[in-house]
Amino acid sequence: MPLHLHNTLSRQKESFEPIDAGNVRMYACGPTVYGDIHIGNARPIVVFDVLYRVLRHVYGPDHVTYARNITDVDDKINARAKELGVAIETLTAETSLQLASDTVALGCLRPDEEPRATDHIAEMQAMIQRLLDSGNAYEADGHVLFHVPSMPDYGELSRRSRDELVAGARVEVAPYKRDPADFVLWKPSAPDLPGWDSPWGRGRPGWHLECSAMTEKHLGKEFDIHAGGIDLVFPHHENEIAQSRCANPGTGFARYWLHNGYLQSEGEKMSKSLGNFYTVKDLLTEFPGEAIRLLLLQTHYRQPLDFTKDGLRQAKEMLDRFYGALRGRSLQELDSGGVDADDPVAAALSNDINTPDALRLLHETLSQVNKATGDKLALQQTLRRRAALMGLLQRDPEDWFKSAGGSHAGPSDQDIEDRIAARHAARARKDFAESDRIRDELKAEGIILEDKPGGVTEWRRA
Repeated sequence: MPLHLHNTLSRQKESFEPIDAGNVRMYACGPTVYGDIHIGNARPIVVFDVLYRVLRHVYGPDHVTYARNITDVDDKINARAKELGVAIETLTAETSLQLASDTVALGCLRPDEEPRATDHIAEMQAMIQRLLDSGNAYEADGHVLFHVPSMPDYGELSRRSRDELVAGARVEVAPYKRDPADFVLWKPSAPDLPGWDSPWGRGRPGWHLECSAMTEKHLGKEFDIHAGGIDLVFPHHENEIAQSRCANPGTGFARYWLHNGYLQSEGEKMSKSLGNFYTVKDLLTEFPGEAIRLLLLQTHYRQPLDFTKDGLRQAKEMLDRFYGALRGRSLQELDSGGVDADDPVAAALSNDINTPDALRLLHETLSQVNKATGDKLALQQTLRRRAALMGLLQRDPEDWFKSAGGSHAGPSDQDIEDRIAARHAARARKDFAESDRIRDELKAEGIILEDKPGGVTEWRRA
């Protein structure tokens, strides 16, 4: 099945042709581990997890390498550790564990490679030395800087003018710079900050350099896809291109650049002062991770997204309808392999990760399941297979309803079953007032009863 992706570099949708179909390589910029990830961080993690799934579908799981880094040395980390009064290593370790937990809750596959910046200092220093040797970098006042004018096509990705590049870079104005746009590859570290010995003195790497070194180590000097949020186009991705191409003359670095759109929260820019700053960890106390995932996929990844709690409630209700169509089937019954090569949902996702169109097709499949008479198993299997391409509907249907999609708040399963039995007994003796009382009592505790033909009562947590 042909795959088409919108390439930020060319500003148009292109047919995807990997360098090596036997090893399709993709990199996505991961978070800086100084705090719990928020929904803005979650969007690229979820979106590019879907792309990873599509690549695995098209080329085979053994022929795709996906790397997503962890930035664990950064000035933001240093500042947060000082603010909290904890060791930097403690902060990054705890935050990394929470990141892993959050991504699992969001239904994301684990990347094939998850490199940490601090494990690649030697590779960073080697790249700096190559840039010094080629004349693309210089030493000044204990720093090593990339000299932007040394790269004639700098700015190709963001397509900014010289004045815009200088104004937008937000780089430190320093007298030791040869050009205002020059950016740091290596900088000195104070004794109380992380630092490593180097030919240029004890110091630490610049942020942009980290990704260049890690992609080269795990994906090679040239690879297929580089992904991240639209806010990273400049200066981060622009500087990655400069470093990597100049350190490896004759190579093109990444061939396809994908960027997800901006995210707002409750109609405004996300801010703690506005009360609309949502971390994934906090949202998971109210909503299942799959509802967060579904909401993030309802908007095309390149479009702006307004994230709201009302939207999350609607996503949870939508998942209830999907899982309701699968209810009564075990995972073993529903597990029937992957979708066909020409499946329409796979085709939608192969068209620049068009998740809204794929979800529309899922709703059509849901309608077919609900309208079918007789044995629905084949249609139910199709629904689940198609949803799997987006990382959806992978829970046991019964567990989904009995755990409220992941939260086990409220009465225990056994308590609920006992009260349902008591309700059945009340109805058998025609004590409908008691039957209604038990039903209403459970409803007040967030337990919804559904009476089915044959005297069977199903229940779910609201």
